[in-house]
Amino acid sequence: MPYDENLANRIRQSLAHLPNVSEKKMFGSLAFMVDDKMCVTAGPDAMMCRIDPAIHEEVVKNKNCHAVIMRGREYKGYVRVVGDILKSKKEFNSWIRLALDFNKFAKASKKIRTD
Repeated sequence: MPYDENLANRIRQSLAHLPNVSEKKMFGSLAFMVDDKMCVTAGPDAMMCRIDPAIHEEVVKNKNCHAVIMRGREYKGYVRVVGDILKSKKEFNSWIRLALDFNKFAKASKKIRTD
């Protein structure tokens, strides 16, 4: 199932004021890279946010937020936000803000050389 285009457009609009934003399709989602670091993704049924791992446990107490789990491993600092919570502009913006706040301190992935 492809990513939610409406969600992607909302994310795109919320990041439009930033100078270094790019988009990459990955894992059936559309990732929004800020300063060459994954910040937020639009998936088919959820938004994934990269947040400060120090607040991860508190954030996942929200019933509409779940830790990202891949191959049986929980990724601290990566959360999926699902459901009606994304319909509220205030709530949506708060998740974007959490992701952008951490993006300033996040490390970029190592680039793979292709030459």
